[in-house]
Amino acid sequence: MRGGASRGPEPSAPGREHAYEVRGLTKVYRTGAGEVRALRGVDLDIERGETLVLLGPSGSGKSTLLNILGGLDRATSGQVLFHGRDLVRASDRELTLYRRRSVGFIFQFFNLSPSLTARENVELITEIADDPMDPAEALALVGLQDRMDHFPAQLSGGQQQRVAVARAIAKRPEILFCDEPTGSLDSASGVQVLDAIVRVAAECGTTSMIVTHNAVVADIADRVIRFSDGAVAEIHVNSVKRAARDLAW
Repeated sequence: MRGGASRGPEPSAPGREHAYEVRGLTKVYRTGAGEVRALRGVDLDIERGETLVLLGPSGSGKSTLLNILGGLDRATSGQVLFHGRDLVRASDRELTLYRRRSVGFIFQFFNLSPSLTARENVELITEIADDPMDPAEALALVGLQDRMDHFPAQLSGGQQQRVAVARAIAKRPEILFCDEPTGSLDSASGVQVLDAIVRVAAECGTTSMIVTHNAVVADIADRVIRFSDGAVAEIHVNSVKRAARDLAW
């Protein structure tokens, strides 16, 4: 464990490559009432293939960090290196290609097209990917091989979120960003979704970042990053990780 971002990034394990190197990252939102400092000089190394859980109260900066790393938002200052490229200084076109080729997103709300089957919802992503999985393969990875031809209205909330997981990983992303993926689910459904995320990450070698308010979820992570007031307050390494199926809340 360690304290605030001013102490520099947590050292990585020997021999591990970095997916991201974040240095001095700030984000300032300007409103009519003044400035809101969402990130205050974040330093963080993220290792390739690790599962990272970001914890903290609303407004602590964790989702802002996720959105900047995912290319959905721009930092005010600082540096985010991904394969030697600084995403902070990337053009709009470069960020579009980065999102298309390298990252997958899972959000709290499933954002499935109600008029398309599970397979067809996944196909929407595979049609624009460079080297996609077969949609059936992606759905089988999340345990929905028997629900591929069902429409969202015929699926439970947990099953719909697993379709969203399949859609995110079908383009074989290097990075999987999950923003409150269990926030709208009950415990049993949430555990199934987390189990799918962990299994996919292990089988595909994906680096996964999960933002959540639910402290129980931290037990499945390699490392837990706690945010407070726009900065990294603490980093904890899990010497023993729990299986997602063993969680309950």
